[in-house]
Amino acid sequence: MDRALVRRISNIAFIVLTAIATLIALTALVLILWSLLSKGIGGIDSKIFTMTQPAPGSEGGLSNAIMGSLIMCGIGLAIAVVVGVLAGTWLSEYGGDTTYGHVVRFLNDVLLSAPSILIGLFVYEILVRPFHGFSAWAGAIALGILAMPIVTRTTEDILSLQPSALREAGMALGASRAFVIRKVIWKSARAGLVTGALLGFARISGETAPLLFTALGNQFFSTELTQPMASLPTTIFQFALSAYDDWQRLAWVGALLIAVAVLSVNIIGRILAREARPS
Repeated sequence: MDRALVRRISNIAFIVLTAIATLIALTALVLILWSLLSKGIGGIDSKIFTMTQPAPGSEGGLSNAIMGSLIMCGIGLAIAVVVGVLAGTWLSEYGGDTTYGHVVRFLNDVLLSAPSILIGLFVYEILVRPFHGFSAWAGAIALGILAMPIVTRTTEDILSLQPSALREAGMALGASRAFVIRKVIWKSARAGLVTGALLGFARISGETAPLLFTALGNQFFSTELTQPMASLPTTIFQFALSAYDDWQRLAWVGALLIAVAVLSVNIIGRILAREARPS
């Protein structure tokens, strides 16, 4: 058989297989979104955002869980951004080519794929068990550890894309390397750094396992960081497994809220990442 014909047939077969795989993935995504919309959107009303989680058979909402998720994700993201940006900057600008830098990069890649339940158990052993109580602080730190490697990797990649001419021009004017990084490189890579933070938020906003071991949950509205705190993922987990229809309805609403939040953050991150690419 002619080689050109063989290559043409192989190419067509490959295109067909990839198209089928893409169709399967899109079909699964559409079915998931449809189930969330069909079962969750009907339960959204003002009570969801103004009332706390109810007892079975009573009216209520998810305000305590929404606020708890925002608080713990916000603190966790702040921790991840501070540590991740500094670590990514060091890998990109200072020690990335050293043996220690390669070790740090490898460990960061390991953390990227670490199961979240292991992070939850680790934080449980160092912050929950020794202090004999669950707390929002422990939950926030667990989420921060999960988001940290994403911010670190994104920071290193986006800083590596910045032109060397920026560094050379700044230091040629007499500025120190640290000053050039803070005032020139970080400013030039601002959109990419924000993208990394958004990706970190998207990663942790739906995590359940680490919060079950750290923040546990709270059926009342609470902003006390030293006490257990409610969150959307743990509330969804609890309500979805219950035998009460009203709780299951709230679980679908909570799942829809998380899906919309993650989708919105990812879209914003994509837009910022596109703007951050050098022309």
